[in-house]
Amino acid sequence: MKPYPNNVEKAPYKRQIASNRKALHEYHVHETLEAGLELTGTEVKAARSGKVQLKEGYVEFRNGQAFLHGVHISPYSHGNRENHLPDRPRRLLLKRREINRFFGRSQTKGYTIVPLSMYLKNNLLKTEIALVQGKKLYDKRQTARERELDKETRQAIKTAGRYDD
Repeated sequence: MKPYPNNVEKAPYKRQIASNRKALHEYHVHETLEAGLELTGTEVKAARSGKVQLKEGYVEFRNGQAFLHGVHISPYSHGNRENHLPDRPRRLLLKRREINRFFGRSQTKGYTIVPLSMYLKNNLLKTEIALVQGKKLYDKRQTARERELDKETRQAIKTAGRYDD
């Protein structure tokens, strides 16, 4: 007996490998996009073991292609002399229309493209990239203030629920 009927699709398997929490603090996220990565074998094995750092990453466009720079994938522990360079630029696998759209929007003053997360989706390594705009200091303070107010509200609701009896 099959666990799923023929007309029901299984949800795609997703496992988080790395995330760029600093980007969510430093930037306003306007648009996100999922992209594949062109990697070597040892890079995939190192990434699967979670040795990825996205903090300083950004996307650059050259010759009609998108490249991921500043992402550090540590060398694979069991790799030999064929191991990869940790900080090399990696080509993003995007459709032409997506490249053109993101390139055009990134040319606007103050906008850039950064990686937000890297994950395995059905055994393929994907990265989520985003069109972002830098926050000013007062924006960061406003975000922190809103977060604090939300926290106080949740705590007030939680304690009020205890004394309703």
